[in-house]
Amino acid sequence: MAETAVESLVEMVTNIVIHYATLIVEAKEQLLELQKDLEPVRACLKEAAEMPDKGPLFKVIEKRMREAIYDVEDALDTCLSRAEAEAEAAATAPAAKPKKKYNFMSRGKKAAAGLVTTISMAETVQKLRAELKPIYEDAKNELHNLKTTQAGSGSSAKESLALVKKDESIRRDKVVALEDVEKTIFGYIAEETKALDFISIIGMPGLGKTTLTWKIFDSDTLKGSYRIRIWVNVSQKFNKRDVLLSILKEFTDQNMSGKENFDLEQDVRRCLKDIKFLIVLDDVWKVKDLLTIRSFLPTNNGEGKVIITSRFEDVGTGVGRREPYNLRFLKPKESWELLQLEVFEDVGECPEELEDVGKEIAKNCDGLPLTIVVIGGILLAKDARKRPMGVRKDEWTEVSEDVIRFLATDKDKRIVEVVALSYDILPDELKECLVYMGVFPEDYDIPAWILIRLWIAEGFILQKEGQTLEKTAEEYLNDLVNRKLVMVGRANQMGENKICGVHDVIHAFCTSKAKEMNFFQEIKPSERGLVPPQIPATEKYHRFCFNSDLSEFLSRETEYPSVRSFLCFYKDPVKLDKDHINAIPDTFQLLRVLNSYSIKFHQFPQTISKLSHLRYVTLYVDNLKVIPESISKLWNLQTLLVDTDSPTFTMSANLWAMLCLRHFKTKAAVVLDQEKEGKGGQNIQTLSTLSPESCTETVAKKARNMKELRVRGNLSTLFDGNNNFLEKLRSLEKLKLVHEKSMIRLPKTNCFPKNLKRLSLRKTCLDWSDMSILAQIEKLQVLKLKQNAFTGITWVVSRTFCSLQFLLVSEADLVNWETTVDHFPSLTCLSIKKCGKLQKIPLELAKKLQRLEIDSLQKSATDSAKEIEKEKKNHQGEQKTRWGVQFKLSVGSVLNY
Repeated sequence: MAETAVESLVEMVTNIVIHYATLIVEAKEQLLELQKDLEPVRACLKEAAEMPDKGPLFKVIEKRMREAIYDVEDALDTCLSRAEAEAEAAATAPAAKPKKKYNFMSRGKKAAAGLVTTISMAETVQKLRAELKPIYEDAKNELHNLKTTQAGSGSSAKESLALVKKDESIRRDKVVALEDVEKTIFGYIAEETKALDFISIIGMPGLGKTTLTWKIFDSDTLKGSYRIRIWVNVSQKFNKRDVLLSILKEFTDQNMSGKENFDLEQDVRRCLKDIKFLIVLDDVWKVKDLLTIRSFLPTNNGEGKVIITSRFEDVGTGVGRREPYNLRFLKPKESWELLQLEVFEDVGECPEELEDVGKEIAKNCDGLPLTIVVIGGILLAKDARKRPMGVRKDEWTEVSEDVIRFLATDKDKRIVEVVALSYDILPDELKECLVYMGVFPEDYDIPAWILIRLWIAEGFILQKEGQTLEKTAEEYLNDLVNRKLVMVGRANQMGENKICGVHDVIHAFCTSKAKEMNFFQEIKPSERGLVPPQIPATEKYHRFCFNSDLSEFLSRETEYPSVRSFLCFYKDPVKLDKDHINAIPDTFQLLRVLNSYSIKFHQFPQTISKLSHLRYVTLYVDNLKVIPESISKLWNLQTLLVDTDSPTFTMSANLWAMLCLRHFKTKAAVVLDQEKEGKGGQNIQTLSTLSPESCTETVAKKARNMKELRVRGNLSTLFDGNNNFLEKLRSLEKLKLVHEKSMIRLPKTNCFPKNLKRLSLRKTCLDWSDMSILAQIEKLQVLKLKQNAFTGITWVVSRTFCSLQFLLVSEADLVNWETTVDHFPSLTCLSIKKCGKLQKIPLELAKKLQRLEIDSLQKSATDSAKEIEKEKKNHQGEQKTRWGVQFKLSVGSVLNY
């Protein structure tokens, strides 16, 4: 992990020399010498990372090195902040002032003047270099000792990333051979009752309660029987309001956060009173929490079912009319079946020479699914390391011995020991990424897109030649998924991770490891009250995760110069007064990450422009009118995410001055200032959302490497025949267009970027004949047509969509759809929703189709979907497909006309 810290510092020094040349003239030589000093340090750490066992002493040295690197970064950023402030003051002052020397090693505006000798930046860097040198010498000597000790041992290097490409689609359905359990639970659900029925599933952590319940919840049987199905994560940190909002989310898109709890309870009762529904309350910890939830459910509704999962039997006792169902452990045969599924799913059966030791490993996992899954991830990593040379039996035997050793420990510690084993064999670059999962609340749905950008901003991602940081981060995430340490909550149409999370046992491991590493500090209420305890400013925490009264914390006026990340994950927006908002830059002067979606700002907080080291910013501004010019100073900024209720706002800040900007996302239509100039733009990958009038030649030229774009507004100017803006975006792969005026027509020739892979159209009201133009986009793989993207009762397909793999048609007035088997040669997934007039889905689409999703269609269209399913089963049988399963039909509600 120290290696990534060194890489980050090398990049930082390089940027300082390039971009701060006028401010660091006197220190340039020392900075270049620091760069030279870091090269052997980097080489030493990289070599150590390749060793099978670094030993406890080297790990201690690594920790010292990491802390020293953080100190260097803090000192350099403090230097730059003060130098920038002085330069700005000098530029605005009426008369020139004598040049100051700063005490760059002393941080904070409250440092007592005169108590510390002021030194120049050059002397600061020289002092830092001297402090790093003895740590490097210790690391070099210990590495030599390790190489001598391990020479000839035959141990191989740590596995490289992503050698095994696994199916990354949702894996929640991997419940092996529990037909008897499922039959029992389905039987409970089918029982008729006169009052609300509670079904409790009890079992220890890692036994598969959530996985089993999800399989039942997501089954076609329940989808057909229960149109209203609601999943609620309860967890140890019970929050009544969160439960209420989770239930109401199924019934309305309205923002309910402003309502009082009493009103929310009334709404829940009213929504559930007379309907058939199924609610899952996952991971309930306390009886009183369950009783609280029951108090606002309609207990007289006999058509309602509530499934509870808990690790505590008393939770399920007394709330239902039957005893809690205690989930059993897996039998040895079932354990072996699950282990094979985890390790050999892509390659078939287990090799004969590994079968005996494999069965022994499965048996020794004590029937606990989570243990088997994590052990499977370890074996998979070892298997990946050996390909194509073959699998070594001795490594499996070694894992088997480790499992036996762990079983000798206390029962409650067994899973943690297994997770620790999996953590220990991770490549160093993945360890911080995994521990970082602990900053999110338990059972939190983590958007993969957000997680990847946070990892990049935190400096965890090592730059690979010829590859973007985002691509490398995706590989890191996929590797953690394949090792069974991170779960995929939802995947997109192409099987890519969209929502992810971690099991609560792994989450607890991450928070425990974070304390050991001083990795982050959770700011939460004290045991006696709501007020968070005082955190000494001398503690070198690098990340604060807030879960308590933020106003109270900020009012203390304590500075935390070592904190680089400010992370808020409140479910309800938190309101701060102006003084507390202004206190953030003064309290955390060297912030790189400001994740503040949970804070509700009434206008854009201009004070964040003081935080010149910011790399990642998320803000929620309820009525945003303008992003001010001052934000242009944030030249380090990589990701800017702005949520707002406003339909549009003006960007007065200069995008082209923000040299490091990679992603700018908001749902509002952004109007850019056309007068702005600058050298930036080439790093921009995402612009979402632009107004059509901002889609200019300047944007196309400067943001020439852009991969993702969303445009909202009157799209007529975008397709007027004279505008070739889209054609110029030669790197664009993903495009979303939302039209807000009258009908438009596409030009007769293809006006879309030639490398476009994903296209989404909403409210464009195009004629179905225009689909022939979209068919000319040769690389198009995903096409989403929403809310009358096309209008008309008949679509006769006239051209071939060569590369199209996924098609969504939603809310269209289509009646007749005519096509041939040749028009969609690559189509594997089709989704048709809310097309109530469509008479049937063409049987000709069945050729390559692997997944068909329908909802709110009339009976004849639903019957045609079932005909396709029958056709596929006749031709495919049990043949395996790209999605890891045979053809799947998902049917939602059926209209009665």
